Amino acid sequence: MSSSAIREDGLGRRVVITGMAGFSPIGNDWASIRQRLKSGTNGIRQMSDWDVFAGLNTRLAGPVEDFHLPVHYHRKALRSMGRGARMATRASELALEDAGLLGAELVGSGNMGIAYGASVGEPDAVADFGNMLLNKSTDGLNANSYIRMMAHTAPVNIGVFLGVRGRIHTTSSACTSGSQGIGYAFEAIRFGRQTAMIAGGCEELSASEAAVFDTLFATSTLNDTPEATPRPFDAERDGLVIGEGAGTLILEDLENAEARGATIHAELVGFGTNSDGRHVTQPDATMMERAIREALEDAGLTPDRIGYVSAHGTATDRGDIAESHATQAVFGSHQPISSFKSFTGHTLGACGALEAWVAIEMMRDGWFHPTANLEHPDPACAELDYLRGEGRQLGCEYVMSNNFAFGGINTSLIFRRWP
Repeated sequence: MSSSAIREDGLGRRVVITGMAGFSPIGNDWASIRQRLKSGTNGIRQMSDWDVFAGLNTRLAGPVEDFHLPVHYHRKALRSMGRGARMATRASELALEDAGLLGAELVGSGNMGIAYGASVGEPDAVADFGNMLLNKSTDGLNANSYIRMMAHTAPVNIGVFLGVRGRIHTTSSACTSGSQGIGYAFEAIRFGRQTAMIAGGCEELSASEAAVFDTLFATSTLNDTPEATPRPFDAERDGLVIGEGAGTLILEDLENAEARGATIHAELVGFGTNSDGRHVTQPDATMMERAIREALEDAGLTPDRIGYVSAHGTATDRGDIAESHATQAVFGSHQPISSFKSFTGHTLGACGALEAWVAIEMMRDGWFHPTANLEHPDPACAELDYLRGEGRQLGCEYVMSNNFAFGGINTSLIFRRWP
């Protein structure tokens, strides 16, 4: 592609990443995350406080540690925020700071918007309304209960706290909430509707979300060995582990970014998304493949240009098999691929944003993490170049980040290394 602010294919403006920040179970900045990835140490913990839930088989999760808010997050600002919204708002503030836009006129001009999501709002607020329905009592409800519970609590709180006046896309689509947020932000800028967007996703840890997968017999029950799970693509995998976190990318029109002398981390060049239209929880490899091909077509790239794929890689039985075969159908059997969830667990609404952030950092760094605990690739999974052991040095101009969600929602994002 040329340095022009308009795409060579004539499909709108070029979109770049100028800010990135997040909170994850293995660190809250790239240096810390990279160290954990290098050491092969995951962020999975045994959740002894979940022992109170009869019938819940898993006791494993990936919590965010060392999350603290600075003093300007005062009581009035926090009363409408659950933990997920707090992580999302702080990550967005830090990403704006990274972009050199914190406090800038653009933020409140109406030319910056938000595309952000989570699976659900604050679980404790959901429980308060559940108490009303079960016990016929409004005890525990207050003026902010719904604001904390609503699906768009994160983007709304981000907007209010930071004074953002542009459009808001609420992407509450389970495991693709973060990746759809980035994709829709990309399209808003590409077609001239906004100059910049705050994009990403978040999720706070809750036993109720573990129970969603536990009822499907899809959770790992290696409760005494949290360091050994999850195991994406491994023959001995026994299910996923949930996690929490938040990730924010600042997307910006290239012309605007260059005019203000911004540091550009990467260019977002392709986005594909579709739905299976077949089953709520059973993945469809054919439609996964189509979403990947849509992203390539959108970017004007052939498969051989992609140097690395960040897998969804949940460590579920059917999910890993479907995803691997969809990937092989597009790229063949020699595609370097690994799963960030092997270190963090499945961070649900946050995973698409966290994985995009990490993929961009690895592309800039030239080192790509392995899939933790992947010792013996499952023969039922397609043959791919699964990164294992110590990871690998790769020189990539383009990387792809894929996510697939309940409801049959599929996403694929392609990022280009900025020269």
